[in-house]
Amino acid sequence: MTLSTLQKRINERLDEQYEEMVEIRRHLHMNPELSFQEVETAAFIANYYQSLHIPIRTHVGGHGVLAFIEGAAPGPAIALRADFDALPIHDEKDVPYRSTKAGVMHACGHDGHTATLLVLAKILHEHRDLLKGKIVLIHQHAEEYAPGGAKPMIEDGCLDGVDVIFGTHLWSSEPCGTVLYKNGNFMAAADRFSIQIQGKGGHGAQPHLTKDAVLIGSQIVANLQQVVSRKVNPIDSAVVSVGGFVAENAFNVIADSAVLTGTARSFEENARQIIEHEIEQVIKGVCHMHDASYTYEYVRGYPAVKNHPKPTEYIAEIAKQTEGVLEVKEAATQMGGEDFAYYLQHVPGTFFYTGAMPENSHEVYPHHHPKFDINEKAMPIAAKVLAHAVLSYDES
Repeated sequence: MTLSTLQKRINERLDEQYEEMVEIRRHLHMNPELSFQEVETAAFIANYYQSLHIPIRTHVGGHGVLAFIEGAAPGPAIALRADFDALPIHDEKDVPYRSTKAGVMHACGHDGHTATLLVLAKILHEHRDLLKGKIVLIHQHAEEYAPGGAKPMIEDGCLDGVDVIFGTHLWSSEPCGTVLYKNGNFMAAADRFSIQIQGKGGHGAQPHLTKDAVLIGSQIVANLQQVVSRKVNPIDSAVVSVGGFVAENAFNVIADSAVLTGTARSFEENARQIIEHEIEQVIKGVCHMHDASYTYEYVRGYPAVKNHPKPTEYIAEIAKQTEGVLEVKEAATQMGGEDFAYYLQHVPGTFFYTGAMPENSHEVYPHHHPKFDINEKAMPIAAKVLAHAVLSYDES
């Protein structure tokens, strides 16, 4: 059987299994689990593979699941990754498959990623006698919350013997039928920080007797805006954002303490080091001026997603030849984070977006929004691109 004939047959089978993809995705959407708590989701994935007699490993680095498909002929080992954790967000959609768990929902498409990979694995397994090499299906827990699930899964051997890895993210802001690729820097390193200011409280009518933690915190927030603009090379993209400022008191009480939390995003290690250091320099200077004390914690999250040139060029060309793909274009660099970055530190690979904008453009909500949803027709398109990538890959 020719490669093109095999690809056509797999595409046909994926189209035939579309309803199963939807059924799986909606089941997962209705039963979401938070990062590091995905016990039932991991069991669902494992049971699916066991019912097909596909070899698996469970509890990989935590709740991770690996599945393996061996082709009949020798060839490369190709890994495909999908994440399956949800977010602490209340689902506000008015749909039959709305989350049944208050305050928890799939607001980033991970349910769709999982459904896509499960059904794709089923179809590839049906055709294993016509495949070459080995396919490793990586079902990863805890993508949404650092330290994430990728790193412990790698430490537990999920990439052992793997030659290349591909991953895709269903992207609600791009039309269905679009594939977006990006060579090099794609998504930023995602860090977080916490600052606790200790001043001296007092009566609002006697500010001269206090060390106002709200005033100190406000000056810190304002001065942090200079960290990127005046300390980081303007060629290197970076962001410092304060997302939380808590100092609860009665209206006539000057706060003795305040807590600030935020995030820092960067691509280059030098910029990352500068940001971590300069944030504290700002805090130290402002607190010294007010004779206040502080504690500062900077937590490094995921590194930057840096796609490898050859796999990225390959997936772009493959996508152009894939049924259902209407447009292939270069993606803009994103300041969002993704722990797919860890895989790319160990093996060549690329991470790309598959457009999944809902058909009703008036109902397009961003990722991590309470009304987030995807166009489920994007799932077979993503599966076809990944299938084509597996079938045509030549490690030379």
